[in-house]
Amino acid sequence: MPNVIITHNVVDVAKWLSFKEERASSISAMGASHVVDLVAPDGSNSVAIAANVDDVGAILAALASPPPELHSLMEKHGVLPPMAIFVEG
Repeated sequence: MPNVIITHNVVDVAKWLSFKEERASSISAMGASHVVDLVAPDGSNSVAIAANVDDVGAILAALASPPPELHSLMEKHGVLPPMAIFVEG
């Protein structure tokens, strides 16, 4: 099961962190496990999510063209595009 890291900026880091359980649940529903939130130590609005993923293609497809419910959740959490996605090689 490869590890995936998704990085992006957010409007407000504290607000983004407050949705941790909701975000982990949503990402887990896409076939991920061990979802971990990461924040930049420099005080910027850069964040990352790390997770183990069963189907990398499915995650990449969902993030490339988020279905309405995922897009709505991302807006609620203050996600700012673009996203950079890294897959364990």
